[in-house]
Amino acid sequence: MNNSLPRLQVRNIRKSYPGCIANNRINMTIQPGEIHALLGENGAGKSTLMKIIYGLIPQDSGEILWEGNQINFATPEEARMLGIGMVFQDFSLFECLTVTENIALTLRGKWNLKQVDRKIRFLSKEYGLKVNPSRLVHTLAVGEKQKVEILRCLCQNTKLLILDEPTAVLTPQEIDKLFATLKKLAINGCSILFSSHKLNEIHQLCTNATVLRQGKVVENCNPQKQTPNSLAELMISEDRKDRALRIVEEDNAKYSKYSYVPGDICLQVRDLCLPKQHPYGIALRNINFEVGSGEIIGIAGVAGNGQSELTSALSGEIISSHQMIMLGEMPIGNFGVTMRRRLGIAYAPEERLSKAIVANMTLQENALLTAYGQGMLQSGMIRQSKLKAWTKRIVNAFDIRGGGLNSRAGSLSGGNLQKFILGREIQQNPIVLIAAHPTWGVDINACTTIHNALIQMRDSGSSVIVISEDLDELFSLCNRIAVIYKGRLSPLKAATDINRKKIGQLMGGIGF
Repeated sequence: MNNSLPRLQVRNIRKSYPGCIANNRINMTIQPGEIHALLGENGAGKSTLMKIIYGLIPQDSGEILWEGNQINFATPEEARMLGIGMVFQDFSLFECLTVTENIALTLRGKWNLKQVDRKIRFLSKEYGLKVNPSRLVHTLAVGEKQKVEILRCLCQNTKLLILDEPTAVLTPQEIDKLFATLKKLAINGCSILFSSHKLNEIHQLCTNATVLRQGKVVENCNPQKQTPNSLAELMISEDRKDRALRIVEEDNAKYSKYSYVPGDICLQVRDLCLPKQHPYGIALRNINFEVGSGEIIGIAGVAGNGQSELTSALSGEIISSHQMIMLGEMPIGNFGVTMRRRLGIAYAPEERLSKAIVANMTLQENALLTAYGQGMLQSGMIRQSKLKAWTKRIVNAFDIRGGGLNSRAGSLSGGNLQKFILGREIQQNPIVLIAAHPTWGVDINACTTIHNALIQMRDSGSSVIVISEDLDELFSLCNRIAVIYKGRLSPLKAATDINRKKIGQLMGGIGF
């Protein structure tokens, strides 16, 4: 190979869908050993471009050059054979298979599962991506699945690693380890295409950036010579710029968490104990907390410490003893999801595609899935005009950009889909909202839209429980914060009385 040649070049790439030009004559060059950022708002065309490079979807026109040679991928397998690997924002793993089996499926040549297991363990230790190869994927937390996706690419001797929002569900400690891994890979010659809405990360990690806006390249720059504010300004369309830049500059005091006055107890958890739901699950042990009306509480923790089990217990997916969960004065521990929703508990789960929506159904159909109690049914029949108006209300309130109300939910970008899921729950005006990773993979405008909606819920008297590994988010939003570790929950502390160092210690089990 001639090392003077670019690793990858895309020239005049165009891709359109009905009513939308996703990529409009895009050009981009990535050198060997370069960490290259791909920036843009939700719906700017980033995911489409990455999927074209990976061979997942074909471009309508334009060409791709790999180390100087024109290529045309028909499948991702052909891309992997050349050394291109991709970590998706929404995971592409077989839930019923183990970590080892998932990774073995993508490896070329003759491998047995013991060899793959050893390779995973070596790479896990080498790059600080702790994962048990024997675990079934469906037993993993979302952050652990992210690690599996990265390990799968590392096992393939990848020359170009494409990462779509890789840090969205990682803790600060895990992000530091990931960045060390990426820098080590780059030093060894691997090129990295890194897409993220966390502009501080881009500024810290990347040396070049391609900025997309409405499907077009609007800027190529060195992020390290920019500020997060200037990067945001490049990304955002003129009609949204003033609002977005105001958002970037505003202090966390805008959330007025310091003026919080506790209301009546809305939801109370009393000595919640649950056994493991599967061999690799986490048992919940004597969890106690309460959330008042007009309060946002946050629960931090490293993925796999019981967050999924706790959200399932709160939402009714897992049944507990009657008195362990109280809604006001009413014991609801043995109520299922349907009854809890009727009583005013809404839930936005951590995994969009597997638990929150049905990808092949339209937005209207997905809106009906949890909001059927909002006057959408009459004598067992769907009131289509009401459903249309309801879905339109969600789309307008949360600025959801896609092909229309009858578009398949799976066709939306990750950020727009996340806004839809949160909007669907928030618009129902629940008494309690459980939100897991509420701003996973969304841009600054979408993040602020979601945060403001949660704050408005709080100010109207609702209770909000945010489960997140993003400490910035928790400190911005929450009145009180606790940490979950190995199925136990620390006492809730006022956000003004706890700091990142203390939370980091609790996340590591120190102080429990």
